[in-house]
Amino acid sequence: MGSDSRVGQSVGGVRVAGLTLDAGALIAYERGNTRIRWLLNAAFDRGVTTTIPAVVLAEVWRGDAKDAPVARLLSWCRIELLDALRARAAGTLRRRTAGAGAVDACVAVGVRERGDQIATSDPDDMRRLLGSGFTILHV
Repeated sequence: MGSDSRVGQSVGGVRVAGLTLDAGALIAYERGNTRIRWLLNAAFDRGVTTTIPAVVLAEVWRGDAKDAPVARLLSWCRIELLDALRARAAGTLRRRTAGAGAVDACVAVGVRERGDQIATSDPDDMRRLLGSGFTILHV
């Protein structure tokens, strides 16, 4: 999916390029959280590209039957790979942000690149990494 198809869409009344899910959002989805399901339905209905960073998938995936909800969700989402350029940018961001973890920094780099909003269970950590110019949806 190209970025042009995502410009100007809205989720939850906010205009965004796309929607990125972090590990907390995937876990919430797996557990049947109504807020994340509503956000995803709104995104899919409006043609907003939903992205799951590969590092998030690695953090959440267990390799057993409990992964079934996430496995189904993957077919509807774009998986963002972690290349050397993104990894370096995430490392730099992590070192500049007190208490930041590597996975969250990788997620933040992708969100910044795309101008996405992010669904997360830890909005404070994401706010420190992203700053004030991004929409953070607490799930």
